[in-house]
Amino acid sequence: MRPETVTDCIGESALEPSTELVERLRRRGPDHFSRVPVRHPSGSLEFLASVLSLRGADLTKQPLQDPSSSSILCWNGEAWRIHDKPIEGNDAETVFQTLLQAGESDNIAAALQDQRDIDNSVVQALSHISGPYAFIFYHAKSGKIFYGRDFLGRRSLLRSKGKDGSIALSSVYGGPSSKGCTEVEADGIYLMDLPNVSDKEPKIVERHIAWPYLSGKWETVSKKVELKYPKSVPLPSGSKIPGLDLSSLAVNALHQNLRRSLNVRITDIPSPPSHIKEPAKIALLFSGGLDCTLLARTMHDILPKELDIDLLNVAFENPRVLKAANAGKFAAATPYSECPDRVTGLSSHVELQQVCPGRIWRFVSVDIPYAETILHRPQITTLIHPHNTEMDLSIACALYFAARGRGTACGISGSSTSYTTPARVLLSGLGADELFAGYTRHAISFTRRGYQGLSDELELDYQRLGKRNLGRDDRVISHWGREVRYPYLDEDFLRWALQLPLWQKCGFEQPSGSALLASQEDDGPFLEPSKKLLRLLTWKLGMELAAKEKKRAIQFGARTAKMEAGRTKGTKVLS
Repeated sequence: MRPETVTDCIGESALEPSTELVERLRRRGPDHFSRVPVRHPSGSLEFLASVLSLRGADLTKQPLQDPSSSSILCWNGEAWRIHDKPIEGNDAETVFQTLLQAGESDNIAAALQDQRDIDNSVVQALSHISGPYAFIFYHAKSGKIFYGRDFLGRRSLLRSKGKDGSIALSSVYGGPSSKGCTEVEADGIYLMDLPNVSDKEPKIVERHIAWPYLSGKWETVSKKVELKYPKSVPLPSGSKIPGLDLSSLAVNALHQNLRRSLNVRITDIPSPPSHIKEPAKIALLFSGGLDCTLLARTMHDILPKELDIDLLNVAFENPRVLKAANAGKFAAATPYSECPDRVTGLSSHVELQQVCPGRIWRFVSVDIPYAETILHRPQITTLIHPHNTEMDLSIACALYFAARGRGTACGISGSSTSYTTPARVLLSGLGADELFAGYTRHAISFTRRGYQGLSDELELDYQRLGKRNLGRDDRVISHWGREVRYPYLDEDFLRWALQLPLWQKCGFEQPSGSALLASQEDDGPFLEPSKKLLRLLTWKLGMELAAKEKKRAIQFGARTAKMEAGRTKGTKVLS
């Protein structure tokens, strides 16, 4: 369920949201849009929600309202489990009932041992939810507004102030009328305690409550304490590190945990309310690299073969690269054919067809001329706000056009036709590099300081996940009425991966390719040491070419970086 929300509060009347903001919200949730005004003694509130219906048999309209208490929930996310129990049907309704129960005084005493604290009770209830989300919950009885994002920040939520001092919470940027727009941190739950008429000096009292598993509280009530990065690096007894090869138990464990994570994300996806029969319900953001290809290969073993899977591969016309190519003897056939991600994408596509026959793997070539990039640049710049660097823009461009899903698809006869994917669920391989040491800096850290240095670098990457770019990516991708899901960032998958010894994730201790196969000849194929565990599983599942692919950042693979001549740095602020 993807509702998109904006809440205006404080003032004699709720402000009218800008036309631009309403349009952006509608684009994110094309199945339903509604607004609910609320009068409060301190002023007016207004809740807006658009819905992309992806859970349950029927459309669940939002904002959700409780007729008995007048409480309201705007829920933008996917709650896969609560208290480790899978959710059947619509998750927004289940979450709403969970929060309503947490706000009841009879339950507060039981939950917090007679500490009548609605705030902590709501936070504790939310800490048991597994899945990505951003939310706004108005608890009418106490006059409090709770809001926040999951601890990895997988969904967008922005906070800004109007010129008259009103406060707005929204999934997307409201435009020039909003000032001081910031991304809500993914470090806990925020709340606004609205003033009563009887207060001598009416003002909103704001609080922040850190996630209990980050603050060290309530460690006995939530498995999320296991999602903290291990503080020490356990080493095996003796001086020799066990080799990582195809017979390692970790390879099978990775397969099992990845299948479980994928299963909840790709099964039981409903048809859109229009009941249009679509050739594909799921698409992959597909560079042909290791992480996304392993997802594709694993999906094949879960989904029935009659379900198509779209592979969205984006390539850009880059004037700087073309100029350099034309100066040489051999120019590319097209501006897109030599893009690194196009080359690896086509290679992995062929390999998927060979290893996983009987399914339509639809390779969608998303080719973006330079003129089109320039045309959409203002729109993309607005969507990524408050992120504002050249690197933000180059990454967002690739995600924006890939998520649009419009390109050419090659049919069985070999002819290409125009095609736009109908899939409303997109899968991303993000998170694999941070968990399994996929960046060059991880190898450098190991070379300098061994496993302790590698552990410190991985911990920084893991801690930055919730503070960096997932909210930005959500705003860009969801602009097209689609939802991105991250199998490598599933809570149970994370819990398993974080406890895995480092030498079972990567092969920096071993020469590249050693210990791959007991019967392998000396001239056999080598595997990169980065993300060695993922490479071994990919190899084991028959995708030998994909297992050998090197890491490449999306902005370089799709060639969105440095389109103009010069030495522009990624950290440069957009003008």
